[in-house]
Amino acid sequence: MTFQWKVTRVLCRSLKATATQRPGHVAPEKQGEPRLPGVGADSRLPEGQAGAARFALGKSSTGSHATLNRRALLGLLALAGCGFTPALGTGGAAQGLMGTVRAADPKTQADYDFVARIEERLGRTSGALYDLAYTQQTSTEGVGITGEGAITRYNLSGALDWTLTRKADGVRMAGGTVENFTSYSATGSTVAGLTAKQDAARRLMRLLADQVVAAMVAGSGGFPA
Repeated sequence: MTFQWKVTRVLCRSLKATATQRPGHVAPEKQGEPRLPGVGADSRLPEGQAGAARFALGKSSTGSHATLNRRALLGLLALAGCGFTPALGTGGAAQGLMGTVRAADPKTQADYDFVARIEERLGRTSGALYDLAYTQQTSTEGVGITGEGAITRYNLSGALDWTLTRKADGVRMAGGTVENFTSYSATGSTVAGLTAKQDAARRLMRLLADQVVAAMVAGSGGFPA
């Protein structure tokens, strides 16, 4: 029996117990026997699984907060088995984007990081149907300053304009501008600071790429015929 099914079964019992429990009543617990809040001893889970379940349910074991958390988690587990299909998965609404979007060749390291993430999300182009053009720009701002005026932390902000066109006839399918930022520390050695800056730049481009993919997926259902 899978962990998800075990938790679902336990949560079902938990909801029944919550519905029949008197206000202010807390079910007794035994030391060293992990189980979900509000659930009888026959619903105990192995220690590792019980810990994960308790984390998902929240720290509180009584009151409306725990009850809402139980119901929310039960709902999520139920949705997982209700046949919902990921947009980019087999049969998903945006499956046509997988392996068909060719991003413009990168010219800078930032461009390379962006394109790498696009290919990671949509797959390498096997038969390009769409061309993805983009331009990006970044700026750095000091946000952590000591009393002596030394900058200890920076924000790296980025904006990226993108356009998705159909390769066959150049028709614009989607496009827009996405923005985001990352931060990095300037403390430590010069090498450490440079490494932190490069890592922040890579993370920023990946965030922007994820936003572009999300926008393409959201708009794929309305692409021009």
